Amino acid sequence: MSSLFPAVAAGSDRTALRFRAREGEGEGALTYGGLRAAAGALAARLAGAERVAVWATPTPETAVAVVAALLAGVAAVPLNPRTGERELTHVVTDSAPALVLAGPDDVLPAPLAHLPRVDVPAGVPAQGPPVPLPEEPEPRAPALVVYTSGTTGPPKGAVLSRRAVSATLDALADAWAWTADDVVVHALPLFHVHGLVLGVLGPLRRGGAVCHLGAFSTGGVARELAGGGTVLFGVPTMYHRLADALDGDPELVKALAGARLLVSGSAALPLHDHERITARTGRRVIERYGMTETLMNTSVRVDGEPRPGSVGLPLPGVGLRLVEEDGSEITAYDGESVGEIQVRGPNLFTAYLNRPDATAAAFDGDWFRTGDMAVRDADGSVRIVGRKATDLIKSGGYKIGAGEIENALLEHPGVREAAVTGEPDQDLGERVVAWVVPADPHSPPGEEELADHVAAQLAPHKRPRAVRYLEALPRNDMGKIMKRALGV
Repeated sequence: MSSLFPAVAAGSDRTALRFRAREGEGEGALTYGGLRAAAGALAARLAGAERVAVWATPTPETAVAVVAALLAGVAAVPLNPRTGERELTHVVTDSAPALVLAGPDDVLPAPLAHLPRVDVPAGVPAQGPPVPLPEEPEPRAPALVVYTSGTTGPPKGAVLSRRAVSATLDALADAWAWTADDVVVHALPLFHVHGLVLGVLGPLRRGGAVCHLGAFSTGGVARELAGGGTVLFGVPTMYHRLADALDGDPELVKALAGARLLVSGSAALPLHDHERITARTGRRVIERYGMTETLMNTSVRVDGEPRPGSVGLPLPGVGLRLVEEDGSEITAYDGESVGEIQVRGPNLFTAYLNRPDATAAAFDGDWFRTGDMAVRDADGSVRIVGRKATDLIKSGGYKIGAGEIENALLEHPGVREAAVTGEPDQDLGERVVAWVVPADPHSPPGEEELADHVAAQLAPHKRPRAVRYLEALPRNDMGKIMKRALGV
């Protein structure tokens, strides 16, 4: 049975992990040989456990802990260090880990006090004979239990199998020409799929390296890409800041221009930021689409046509369809017919932990109901228009996706940030509401001006019927706009 991490099992002097703290505070690094030794020794201590919690700080200790759990055949439950006590108590009670893995200097909160603690060594164990690694578990064995954001109730633990992890990473390797020569640079949290599965386990499966910045900064990105990084992973907020910095930072321009691949995920990257980055660097940003329960479903291919605003084609092995509210399939690839995305394939989660009712409700046969709304273009590529619950607006008999209106608003020079929601309207059913952060708070663009701007670019029925001005949009750890905090 093939190993999930062949390069870890083999060990070598190649760099596997490099974690910056904050700029100027040094770094922690491990070779594949060092990672094998550290994770192998820890794996031996985890034998027999069903699940272990990992205090998922952006440090090498987190990476070692998760790799050790996977080597031992034990499911890792990454914990967000910024989670409040009530939610953390729910996650720990629900997942019932046998122990918690943490860095030696980590201070753990009260909800973890009852768990046995194992400190993850910061360095490599003293030299000696290599610790034999456990046998590779079955592909369907649980690898991770990752908790959803809990926007519609308590967070649910999505059980992700080893097969799901390997399938999604191998499919991305095909789409992105991802190899052992790549060095992935990012500053993503390690308690989500994006930062942990793609950003750490992805490079390790390929036999390449990951350089984690510790905290995002445009200077850190420029330094690491100029110093050998080949791939950048980020969320739209990060790319927006990079785009803002390009005009005054020739070194950043040069670093981004020299990268092999720029990838954005976790939310839609506004077209305006796509255009600014490409105009200054000559590089395009590739988008992909996935979620906790499905890992990755689609991506723009590195060898494909540039497609700003698209999340590309279904990845190898992934089935994808759009369905109407009555469950009937939409077969038109016309770029206009909006439906809910349903997917199936080896990348899907196994179940919600302890929630057979929620698991059953999430599926239509073997198709997973994502709750995301999209259209398909003539070549089959997918464009997300938003979440069914918050981004699909039914106004005057039309189905309107919030995303395209947001992109139109962001092209107005007076708009810095924008979000679009729907609210009840006696005449229209729902009306389009724009939430705008003006570029100049002292001179915001007028409501009628913005409505006319959108109508001229899209269609009259898509214009905002109300505009509300904010100092900033509410966002979560991954940079996603929290529309429920806007009163949706």
